This record gives sequence, structure tokens and C-alpha cells, in this order.
Amino acid sequence: MLGIIIGLVLLMFLAYRGYSIIWVAPICALVVALTGGLELLPAYKETYMSGFVGFTKLWFPVFMLGAIFGHLMDYTGAARSIAHWLTKIFGPKRAILGVIVGCAVLTYGGISLFVVVFAMYPLAVALFREANITRKLIPGAIALGSFTFTMTAVPGTPQIQNLIPMDYFHTTPTAAPIMGIVSALFMFGLGYAYLVSREKKFAAKGEGFTEPEKKASSIDETELKELPNPFISFLPLITVILTLNLEYLKWDIVVCLLAGIIMAMITNPKGYKGFTKTISAGATGSITAIINTSAAVGFGNVVRAVPGFQNLTDFVLGIKGSPLISEAIAVNLLAGATGSASGGMGIALAALGDKYYQLALDTGISPQAFHRVASLASGGLDTLPHNGAVLTLLAITGMTHKDSYIDIFVTSLVLPVLSSIPAIIIASLGIY
Repeated sequence: MLGIIIGLVLLMFLAYRGYSIIWVAPICALVVALTGGLELLPAYKETYMSGFVGFTKLWFPVFMLGAIFGHLMDYTGAARSIAHWLTKIFGPKRAILGVIVGCAVLTYGGISLFVVVFAMYPLAVALFREANITRKLIPGAIALGSFTFTMTAVPGTPQIQNLIPMDYFHTTPTAAPIMGIVSALFMFGLGYAYLVSREKKFAAKGEGFTEPEKKASSIDETELKELPNPFISFLPLITVILTLNLEYLKWDIVVCLLAGIIMAMITNPKGYKGFTKTISAGATGSITAIINTSAAVGFGNVVRAVPGFQNLTDFVLGIKGSPLISEAIAVNLLAGATGSASGGMGIALAALGDKYYQLALDTGISPQAFHRVASLASGGLDTLPHNGAVLTLLAITGMTHKDSYIDIFVTSLVLPVLSSIPAIIIASLGIY
């Protein structure tokens, strides 16, 4: 049991220091194996790698196609066109709301978080400049729109954090829609209110917009004129969402993403010369994401193999109250330890998913509730300072942890963690 704790703490510490989880995870797994009495070489070559390969086999097509879809939407200008149209509708008077909604629409459409950040940042700068709002709030607004409710709560989202629980609880992407919608409104409403209050505090201190050092963040008017029609640009997003969720379709996510990719190319035929290069870039870019998550899952597989894991299981499952509470705690802690929503959830559900599914059958709580709580919890402690998406967001926006992490912390960590509470309360009333 102590070895598991040491391995988790070491994994979190090294990830926080910026070391790649690709080599950190197996080392931490070996610490767990050593203290758990396992032979080291078999623990790595068999136990660790079976978890690693198993996750890659199951989810690599989704990671790859999702990355290709996002790259195509970025390359064709469709993502920028949608974002520009939405921010233009909201205008500078509601600059923060415009950025949040723009990010949310793109994320719910299946575009990867990193592409959303690249697409929205220049537009956020333009809006904040016109509204004279400090750039320190841009990371918080983007994080709220991208890393929270459309990633884990809104029913039907094609993001990986909403798809992984399906295999464990035999559910669909729209599982527990009422729980999801209530939690989404909770995160969106309180997050937006928080950012508006922060805007007023900065304004009261006389702190407004300052020009970024990187002038590349400014919008080229010529480029905007060349963007595709925003309504046509919505078609690939709508294709993914509808094919995934319509009752008479409900295609596999792989087919849905393929349909979205094809639609993105059909609706932007002028860019055909760059399609091959863009697809290659997307496929290559997906490798790091899937390997990072698989490395975390491999670590979890070793944890599950040591004798102390039974004690850990008994502790987590012994938490008083609804088993949904213990599930939320387990997924949150592991997402925080790995700095990854999908990685933490992958570890937790690979280890405890079968037990929670059996609890669902035994207690009468719908498996849909377990699906939604797992998804919500994965988007909580994952955005600690060492999270890759947080580091990328700060780098792109030109902000530091000191400048903007407090807003990221509140909007994409505190509120998502708390969002499990209304969801669990609703589930306890038999409403899903």
C-alpha cells in the first residue's frame, strides 16, 4: 500500500517537474512493483506493457482521427471561421462570454483542445483589446470553454473523456443527460460569473488591455476575408455530433470522425493540395497524446497487480455514502496524479470499472450515472499546474502561472470538482 502511494507521489512530482510521462510512468511502476513483491522484468514487459498496449489498441483510432479532424478544421480555416462568427455576434461588450462560447462550440464539435486554443487566441485578443479587458483573463476564459463542461458534462460530446466510460458501463455518449446538463450549467454559470467579477476587479484597479509581445497574435483582415462561410464550416462539426448521437444512427466514433473528416474536405475543396500534408501532421501529432495516456494506464495496470491494491480498493469502495462518491474521488485523484483526464480515468476504470458496474447492478443506481460521474471527475484535478494542456495554453497566450493560473484553477479545476456534487445528488433521487 505504501509502495502504491510512493509511486503515485513520485509520478505526480516528476510530471510536475516537466518530465515526460512516457519514461516516468514505467519507472514509477517499477517502484510499485518492487515494493509490492513483483519481479521487475515481468512487471515491466508483461504487466505494464499489457496495460499500455491494451489502451493503445482500443483508443488509437479515436486519438488519430480526432487529431486529423482538428488539423483539417484548422488548415481549412473552418475552425477560425466559426470562432470569428461567434465572437462577432457577442461583440466586445460580452468579450468573455464570446470566447467561452466559441471554445465550447468547437470543443463540442469534436475538435481537440489544442486546436481550439490556437483558433481562439487571436480572436480573444481582438475582443479583449476592443473591450479593454486585461489579457490575464484570456487563459481562464479559454479553459472554461474548452477544458470543462463540453469536455465531460454535455451529453453527446465526442471528446475522449466522454467515450472511455462507455466500454466499462455499457452506455452511450448521451448517458445521464439530466446529470450532465445540470453539471454543465453549474460550471458554465459559476465560471462565467467568476470571470466577470475578476474583470471588474481589474478594471477597478485601472488594469486594462496591454498589447502582447508577439504581434503574430493580431488578426490579419485579409486572412479573415479568405475564411470559408461559417455556416458551411459548421457542417463537419454537426456531422460528427449527429452521427454519434442520433438514435437511428449511433455510429461508432471511428466512423463518425471519418465522416467529419470527409465533410471537412468536401466543404473546403480549394484546399485539396494541402490535405495530404495536413492529414499526415494530424496523424503524427496524435502519437504523443495516445502514448502519454497509454503510459499512465500501464502504470495503473502494475498498481492493480500488486497485493496492496486490494487494500486500496477496499479503502476507496469503503467510502461512506453513494458509490458514486468513491468513484469521483478515485478518478479525481488519479487524474491529478497523472496530470491527464483520460489517463487518470483510464487507470481508475481499468482497475475499478468492473466493480463499479457490479455495484450499479447491485444498488440499482443506473450505470449511466457512473458513466457521467467518471467523466465529470476526470476533468477536475487533471488541470493542476503540471498539466500539458495548461502549459500549452499559457505558452500560446504568453501568460505565466503567476499571471493567469488562478483563473484556470478556479474555472477548470475547482468548479469541475464541485460539479460532481449536484450530479450525485440528482442521481440519489433516481434522476439521470
